[in-house]
Amino acid sequence: MASTGIAVSLSNNDALDLAVAQLDGDQSSYHHTPEVFLLYLAVPGVPLAKMQVLESDSVAAVKLRIQNSKGFVARNQRLVFEGRELSRNDSRIRDYGVRYGSVLHLVIRLSDPRRTAVRTVYGRKFKFQVDQRRNARYMKQEISRNVESPNGIGESVTLVNGEKLDESTLISTICETNTSDTDFLANKSENFNGNEIEESSEQLSISSDIGNNLQFDDAKEKYPLIEPVLVNPSVTLTPKITGMIEATLAGLEMEHTPVMSSEGTGGVYFMLDSSGQEYVAIFKPINEEPMAKDNPNGYPLSSDGEGLKRGTRVGEGAFREVAAYILDHPISGYRVSDELGFAGVPPTVLVRCLNGYVDQTKYDCAEKEPKIGSLQMFVKNSGSCEEFGPRAFPVQEVHKIAVLDMRLANADRHGGNILIRKDENGQIELIPIDHGYCLPESFEDCTFDWLYWPQARQPFNVETLDYIKSLDEEEDIKLLKLNGCEPSSKCVRVFRLSTMMLKKGAVRGLTPYEIGNMLCRENITTKSKIEEIVEEAEDVVLPGIGEKAFMEAISGIMDRHLNELFK
Repeated sequence: MASTGIAVSLSNNDALDLAVAQLDGDQSSYHHTPEVFLLYLAVPGVPLAKMQVLESDSVAAVKLRIQNSKGFVARNQRLVFEGRELSRNDSRIRDYGVRYGSVLHLVIRLSDPRRTAVRTVYGRKFKFQVDQRRNARYMKQEISRNVESPNGIGESVTLVNGEKLDESTLISTICETNTSDTDFLANKSENFNGNEIEESSEQLSISSDIGNNLQFDDAKEKYPLIEPVLVNPSVTLTPKITGMIEATLAGLEMEHTPVMSSEGTGGVYFMLDSSGQEYVAIFKPINEEPMAKDNPNGYPLSSDGEGLKRGTRVGEGAFREVAAYILDHPISGYRVSDELGFAGVPPTVLVRCLNGYVDQTKYDCAEKEPKIGSLQMFVKNSGSCEEFGPRAFPVQEVHKIAVLDMRLANADRHGGNILIRKDENGQIELIPIDHGYCLPESFEDCTFDWLYWPQARQPFNVETLDYIKSLDEEEDIKLLKLNGCEPSSKCVRVFRLSTMMLKKGAVRGLTPYEIGNMLCRENITTKSKIEEIVEEAEDVVLPGIGEKAFMEAISGIMDRHLNELFK
């Protein structure tokens, strides 16, 4: 059988030129040649790049080609077409409507490490990863720190062509004007603590904590550095949330600059305490969300206001983050004070913050006016589930997140937004974060990575079943409104439907896998079972029927489908 291979080359103007070649096999055995068409890849700050792909190519295959050509790790890439993220790696790009001449936007985090190599005058070569937001001066210092030499080897580093390094030049600029694997030359003898390329694939990562100085100018005389946004004055903040805001304020008053995260699709800032040594919170401004006007990661502006996920709106992520915390009830009932929610969503609140961050890549001055966004308590952790195999995760830890995601119809649950830590007894805990795409207006992009974990096929225990039974979506809707979160009528309907499916499935003894599969699409073009149920209800009810009657009709149809599927 013939096979299709991809020949990747990088042209002089740094554009992708991905050519398709037929390799290895009798070409006469082909009955159909896959259609090849031309795309354009838009990367912030560089000209459009030409890219040839097969119509049958998956999103994952396209990302892999970009990785091989440009050096950007596939899992750190985000491809956007006409305002929608190509988030399902196993789906074909044509399923997203990508056709000949389409423009794909490639979004990469500026702080993603780029591969570099340091070569010595004696021919030894070492592999490094360097944060693109750092400058050449910082890189030299880090090389010296990781080299066993009293001679300051980092100070002798130049580009391989002998060109002198301007110490103020950003790594992103150096890598952009050279190849993806940028070579540097160290002109002194040394012994590296790093890794020789021939001996190890492990890389040295230079940290991304950029040390800016706050520049508030006169803004702090006009605005508080940070304050909660309370729509309802009768709402009282919990002690933990109050303490988090006070600790963040103390750090800002000491002029400790928030550190921009390399993770996430929008602007995400680690807020420091008064010592400047510990993170206390995560701040996400609404004007820096993906596809918002001030997004720092290069996303194109939304043309119609819709977010990266179908059924969400740009600028509403902070409210959804807060809503997820509010709806994560403790197992004992509604939250009274600092009780931990069933799923463990960290305390989250809406704030107005003058964060004073300075973008070194643009040399902008600090913010003159405060930004509104979500502030979430920082949780010390050992990494995310994306970095570990799922088999070690306790079943109950996976189930608690599954319950939350199914209730909220989360459109963006993946291993990267579930943190891992160990409790005081050494037991693994999973902490769900990043809920800016929960409570959507449709089920179209509803996705749960945990569906493919073995724990999802285990039945709920009695404690979880009792918790699910206690959920009251109508009281939850009232609670959201009390706290100033006003979900749209479409969001409310989806929330009612997802909670209904969760409760009906649980009482029948279904597993998270079985329930979750009915809420998620198998692929981008095939509608989920819950969507089919809604369409059937819309076909049989009378036009203009009230929401209560519609939900009653849905309930009966859902019961019938569940009885047919799980006899």
